[in-house]
Amino acid sequence: MENVEFANLTRRSLGGVALGLSAAGFLGGRTGTAQAEEPAARAQGAALEVNEPIDAGDLRVAYASLGPSSGHPVLLLHGWPYDINSFAAVAPMLAAQGYRVIVPFLRGYGATTFLSPRTKRNGQQAAFAVDTIKLMDALKIEKATIAGFDWGARTACIVAALWPERCKALVSVSGYLVGSQSAGRAPLPPSVELQWWYQYYFATERGRQGYEKYTSDFSKLIWRLASPRWNFDDATFDRSATSFANPDHVEIVMHNYRWRLGLAPGEKRFDKFEAELAKAPDIQVPTITLEGDANGAPHPDPKAYAGKFKGLYEHRLVSGGIGHNLPQEAPDAFTKAIVDTHSWK
Repeated sequence: MENVEFANLTRRSLGGVALGLSAAGFLGGRTGTAQAEEPAARAQGAALEVNEPIDAGDLRVAYASLGPSSGHPVLLLHGWPYDINSFAAVAPMLAAQGYRVIVPFLRGYGATTFLSPRTKRNGQQAAFAVDTIKLMDALKIEKATIAGFDWGARTACIVAALWPERCKALVSVSGYLVGSQSAGRAPLPPSVELQWWYQYYFATERGRQGYEKYTSDFSKLIWRLASPRWNFDDATFDRSATSFANPDHVEIVMHNYRWRLGLAPGEKRFDKFEAELAKAPDIQVPTITLEGDANGAPHPDPKAYAGKFKGLYEHRLVSGGIGHNLPQEAPDAFTKAIVDTHSWK
């Protein structure tokens, strides 16, 4: 079972983390279980209002901004196939506590667009991290707490690892998600490979065409598989599904998963970052990792990655049937993790 758990970590994070990672990163007295909201009380939240887009790096980034401009900045990063409305309840709660909250659409989502038609529609991990740094620069944010899940958690981990001076604290669902192409090429036990069926589907032209034709149906299936006990309604899904109509969405998603398997090249301008990430760098900033007790997506045992976090660190299991989209399914627990890391000295 240990090998299977590590295999999940390897494919999910694409990292070369050794099997011998210990739980040394856990702080005595800081571990524990966080209880989620009761199912009937879980806040779906209203749709976040998007600001005027801002030019940042390769992109014209559409984002929601809440809270006072003088508040401590918090960046909330979504994953696939989700959008900024995964934070529809979290963002207002943080803003009400005085935080300056920024929730951007990632490249390929919502109203975020490329400034040039010549820019490669690149989905490799370093591209998203550089996007985040460029957005912070454009918004004149020197340092922020960065939190996310799925692609957003990976991006947050990378920023914390490569640019710790820009990251005050980190909240990451499913832990350490830094990776490399070499790890993505490694074969896994069949039962583990089965969980990644869509990754192989996307590696084919049939998969690209299928996702393009059935984007909404495909995404709703992933929502149900990844969060089997989350009874989201059609209105909640449809609100996020509009973000997948972005003209670059399909290309970004295909490149992301093909790049992971080494089936599509990245860009040379990101090579120096990928070389560092392939070393599975430690993360020094204060961190809380979260996991839902009913996460249906592939995810590692927290003990496999605990040793990668060298600063103040705590892992929290969020119980109550919480799946992969943890910020939207358990907004109170996600918000509390951000507030708590900000209070650590």
